Amino acid sequence: METETEDLSRRSIGARRNPASQEAILDAAEAVLREGGIAGFSIEAVARRARAGKPTIYRWWPNRTALMLDVYTRFKNARAFPDTGTLRGDLVAFLDNQLLGFWKDSLCGTVYRAVIAEAQSDAGAEEALQAYQADRKQRALVLVERAKARGEVPQDVDAALIIDLVVAYAWHQLLVGHVAQSMGKVEAVVDTVLRGTPGYRA
Repeated sequence: METETEDLSRRSIGARRNPASQEAILDAAEAVLREGGIAGFSIEAVARRARAGKPTIYRWWPNRTALMLDVYTRFKNARAFPDTGTLRGDLVAFLDNQLLGFWKDSLCGTVYRAVIAEAQSDAGAEEALQAYQADRKQRALVLVERAKARGEVPQDVDAALIIDLVVAYAWHQLLVGHVAQSMGKVEAVVDTVLRGTPGYRA
C-alpha cells in the first residue's frame, strides 16, 4: 500500500511544482514558523512536517529564505492593492494595509524582518528578497500610473521614487520595531511625499 510520503514524492518528481505538493509544503512551513518561530525554522523541519523529501523542497526552494518568502507571499497576496480613486487614498491604504498594518503584531512582520536580516549576509537570501521586491514594486507602480491617467500627477513623475519613499518609511519602522507606533503617522507620511511630488494636484 502506498504511504502518504511515497505519494507526495511521486507527485513531486520533476522541476515543475505539483500544486497539491506545493501547498502541502507551504502549509507545513507555515506551521513550523508558527510553532517554532524563526529560530526553529529549517528545511529539515519543514520536510518532516510535510512528510516530503528534502531534495524535493530544495529543488523548488533553494534556501530557507525563499521558502519563508513564499509563505509570506501567500498572506500578502490575500490583500488586494487599493483602488480608492485618488493617489493620496491609494498610498495611505497601501502604507496602512499592505505594509504597516500587515506587519503589526503578526507572524508576517517577524518573518519579513528575518528575511531582510538574512539578506545582509547570505547571497541566496539577498537574491530571493530582490526578486520578491521587484515583483511587488511593479505591482505598486500601478497606483502612480493610475494617478497619471487621472491627471493627478504629470506623466514624467518618477513613479518608482514615490513608491520607494513610502516603502522606505515602512521598512525603517519594521526594522527598528516601531510598526505599531508609526501607524498613526501614515497620512502625514503620504502628505509629505506628495507635497514633494512635482505637479501633484489633489
